[in-house]
Amino acid sequence: MRPRYLRPALETPEIYLHRDPIDFRKQALGLALLVEQALGHNPFSGALYVFRNRRGDKIKCLLWEDNGFVLHYKALAEEKFRWPKSEHELVMLTGQEINWLLDGYDLSVMRGHKILHYQSVG
Repeated sequence: MRPRYLRPALETPEIYLHRDPIDFRKQALGLALLVEQALGHNPFSGALYVFRNRRGDKIKCLLWEDNGFVLHYKALAEEKFRWPKSEHELVMLTGQEINWLLDGYDLSVMRGHKILHYQSVG
């Protein structure tokens, strides 16, 4: 796979995926207002917020970086992003998961092995 240069860092501490589609005419300040008023979060905290359009073929990521907002935008030419299903308005992701999502992976089917809890070997 080719290197990706304009991507969220794997070390990004807080990543929130907004479950419902948004009006994609919103730019950085409109998205920051949505984060603040609708979600009750501080858009200046340094957390990354991820949004998609209704058709699911575009994604925007919003992040405050020291002295201004960074807006990452990706529009797919043919396919759609596979958005994780959840009953919550926001879904927490890791840096690896947001990059997998941007690569087109379906996060809902990417599960690790089950965790086993044993009390004794014998």
